[in-house]
Amino acid sequence: MTNGTAEAPLLTVRGEAGIETDPEVARVGVSVGAEGLDRRQVLDDLTRANTLALDLITSYGDAVERVSTGGLSVAPAFVLDDRGQVMGYQGRVHIGVRVTDFTALGELVTRLAELDLISVDGPSWELRHDSPVPGEVRRAAVREAVRRAREYADALGTTLAALLELSDEGGRAARPRAEAAFAQRTRSVSLGQPAPLDLELPQLWVEAAVIARFTLRPPALDA
Repeated sequence: MTNGTAEAPLLTVRGEAGIETDPEVARVGVSVGAEGLDRRQVLDDLTRANTLALDLITSYGDAVERVSTGGLSVAPAFVLDDRGQVMGYQGRVHIGVRVTDFTALGELVTRLAELDLISVDGPSWELRHDSPVPGEVRRAAVREAVRRAREYADALGTTLAALLELSDEGGRAARPRAEAAFAQRTRSVSLGQPAPLDLELPQLWVEAAVIARFTLRPPALDA
């Protein structure tokens, strides 16, 4: 770190900024699970439920930006019997869904939750990776650092001379002030067509911080 001198006093300030903004993406996790005594039957049930879920998701067209499917697993699920044989199997596969049309989100989540052998988690709210919002907040943090530095310099009766260093202190990922979430456990009995879930869109809080080091023109402290 550079040390200040009487001819070039060092001033270090912190600049912070944060704003609220609308989310740009909603993530929904869909888990497909099946269990039973016969391994083949478990696999068939899992495949059928997974296909139904994917067909429903893709039927929403451009409202769904991306669908990703995790690995499928079928494994022994229950205790062994007296002869050491497996008494049952359990299968699971996970589907990740990125939704950008929030007007369709409540209906999609509700319809997924009504499918047999399905559990739904989410939504979680995010900004896009290329969102301009974090950049705007970082620029605001830099402006705040410069403003504070000028205030300190003015209090000493001098001005800023040069910027020596600017470091990014980072910031928390965009997070909801009040999470709007939904979780529905696996359904095995249909209760009829449900009303779409009314999801309240949260505001995301985005923040950034920087450390800036300036040199000052020597103040006349005895003036």
